[in-house]
Amino acid sequence: MKAIAFKVRLNSLYSIRIPFTWQSALTYPVLPPSAVIGMFANALQRYRNDRNPVAYLNLVEENIIWAGSRLLTPCLIKSYTTSAITKWEDRIGAKFTNALGRQFAFTKTLEIAGIFKDEALINELVEALITSPLTCGDSESVISLESKPEDMIKEVEKIDDLESIVTHYPFPFSNDVKISEGKGLLYLMHERCKPSERNFPLTLYLVPIEEKERILFPTSVTIQIVKKNSESPKEVFKIQDIGYVLKS
Repeated sequence: MKAIAFKVRLNSLYSIRIPFTWQSALTYPVLPPSAVIGMFANALQRYRNDRNPVAYLNLVEENIIWAGSRLLTPCLIKSYTTSAITKWEDRIGAKFTNALGRQFAFTKTLEIAGIFKDEALINELVEALITSPLTCGDSESVISLESKPEDMIKEVEKIDDLESIVTHYPFPFSNDVKISEGKGLLYLMHERCKPSERNFPLTLYLVPIEEKERILFPTSVTIQIVKKNSESPKEVFKIQDIGYVLKS
């Protein structure tokens, strides 16, 4: 197994909408797993440009094992009221717009990573990421790749014998993990872009960040893994130069 990991610089405000928050759209501070997968698929489609985007989404979802992102610098989230055009023609004096609340975030740098089964796909994905336009959340939030291509591919080791790990990345939060040190905020996130049959659940994730004076700061969390019958329902991976990540 190998992973791809890279840093991106945010060139503007960004908004990664939390599901079911449309008329008062809230934003994640980091890219959820589904958004990371979407970024990879979009880069491949732009790079190859020979099939429709869904084909590349299927390719990425079939090969990806884990995906995540984290803050490397403090993040500020603010709410704004935007005006949306609801219709183009009507009688004089009618209402043409609607006021919508929307959150935007700003930080300097994010780190994005994904673990894949297919090493050849990772090599091509590096080329796609360095040559394709990238965005964070909405299509207006342009980002720049900061990592060098030769530094983006990482070795991955699956760990089976640890009872505790320290991680900087979001992880599924459930009864079989215990936080012994560190802080985080809870968010519901999609782990994939496509539903499995008719199921498309939101999973509760703990994001290692701490809020101080309305500013979010990246932190780390120490997790005690609760094992039942000598096994844990969670998988632990160690990514070279990145550290430990936890997968449900």
